[in-house]
Amino acid sequence: MFGRAITLVKLFGFEVKIDLSWLILGLLITWTLAQGFFPNSYKGLEPAVYWAMGVAAAVGLLISIVFHELWHSLIARRFGLPMKGITLFIFGGVAEMTEEPPSPKAEFFMAAAGPVSSIVLGAALVGVSMFGQSTGWPKPFVGVSNYLGFLNLMLAGFNLIPAFPLDGGRVLRAVLWGWKDNLRWATRIASGIGAAFGLILVFIGAIRFISGNIIGGIWLFLIGMFLRGASRSALTQLTLQQAFQGERVRKYMKDDPVTVSPDISVQDFVEDYVFKYHFKMFPVVDGGRLAGCATLNQVKGIPREEWTRRRVSELSAACSKENTVSADDQVLTALGQMSRTNASRLIVVDGEKLVGVITLKDIMKVLSLKAELEEEAGGEP
Repeated sequence: MFGRAITLVKLFGFEVKIDLSWLILGLLITWTLAQGFFPNSYKGLEPAVYWAMGVAAAVGLLISIVFHELWHSLIARRFGLPMKGITLFIFGGVAEMTEEPPSPKAEFFMAAAGPVSSIVLGAALVGVSMFGQSTGWPKPFVGVSNYLGFLNLMLAGFNLIPAFPLDGGRVLRAVLWGWKDNLRWATRIASGIGAAFGLILVFIGAIRFISGNIIGGIWLFLIGMFLRGASRSALTQLTLQQAFQGERVRKYMKDDPVTVSPDISVQDFVEDYVFKYHFKMFPVVDGGRLAGCATLNQVKGIPREEWTRRRVSELSAACSKENTVSADDQVLTALGQMSRTNASRLIVVDGEKLVGVITLKDIMKVLSLKAELEEEAGGEP
């Protein structure tokens, strides 16, 4: 979901990070408010004041999102659910969970905490704005607090829509989970609604774009696409967690991987290994010891005319934590590592010894077989 994130602060033990994509949202909001909303709503102020109000509102939105996600995290911790932290990105923010909620009750209260906190904050800000307006406070202060108040109320209303992964969708999933005592079934229903809602937003965004509301149309289109992708990935992630919870890499790895000698030429490596096995990475073994990893990207750095005289030992590099895993690590850990590094296979090591290779393709095959067995047994696929 995220690209490069910068840590802002640590609150109550939670690390708050901001993805660089959020800067796009902040700049867009600042520009829209400074050039349109505030000049139209509060006339007679200097342009610099409108820009200051836009910046203050963007910062206020950031704080509001952190406040919303912080309450998710605090309630989750109250129910014993590990939380990695809070990350702000272009579509808002997310409290990063490492596990599914332990019970429907935990899911319900954790999901509801965010919108409730936004409603309370929004109502308080609207109240401050009304009081300030009645007592003659400066227009910029009244304008920013009024905008943030109604924005928090709108965000709470949007989040309460019962479409997963929105908070309302999580509340719906909690209710369905408690009703049927089946988390996967509940996730499938809530995710389906989320995907359908995302498609509706895509359609509305396309219509707005065609009708001339270009920025609004693009924004709705992107949010819709994000919701569709997030709702589908949630079901996939849950399926993987239930299928491989507690399973070790050792059980699913291949213990006779294709290895490369450091003494062969780059030409032979390409012809006899890359083209034959279609892998982008191979373990290099010298005398039974893992000497490094040879990859397709490393080959690209060598001019073709030098392939016949250059050895694999010259291009290979030491294997790292990015492309290796221990046989005793969990399969879910390996999957997470593949996702982070965009790799389809990892080398399984024991110290400097090569013990096998685990691939995404093989894991997906096992998942497919487990799903077929569950269907045959009459369980939830």
